[in-house]
Amino acid sequence: MLLLAIAVVCIGLGIHQLTTTGEDPDAGLKAAGQSAQAAAESEKQASTSKAPTSTTKAAADTSGVPELCVLNAGNVTGLASEVSKSLTDAGFTVGETANLSTASVSENTIFYNPEQEEAAKKVAEAVPGGAELNPRPTAFTRCPEGLAVVVVSR
Repeated sequence: MLLLAIAVVCIGLGIHQLTTTGEDPDAGLKAAGQSAQAAAESEKQASTSKAPTSTTKAAADTSGVPELCVLNAGNVTGLASEVSKSLTDAGFTVGETANLSTASVSENTIFYNPEQEEAAKKVAEAVPGGAELNPRPTAFTRCPEGLAVVVVSR
């Protein structure tokens, strides 16, 4: 009887935690998997750091490229900061790094005004994982004078 009472309490607490946290119950497992993958990649990079790597890009030609706004529209925490650092290291100027709540962007995208298309192509080549180019929708008001780099994944 005592064991049955303890089991009922544990089940009740488990149900309570699942219904009140609002988080994905598998989020911890996903985060652990991403941490393990990042550690493996870091170890791989450290072991090959003495030899030149093919992933090292030459400094990009940033002439004519306006200030960039890097906006994280994905589920990866800190992604906008990571991409901003990569773009800054490549010689681009990043003015804003922020989160963007939208479900309408499903892949890395650069929004540009018509006169900025060539500059957007230069930036797209430097975005880790690449980015597609889209003319700026009239409803998109973030970063009105610059290029909006909306990132969703690495």
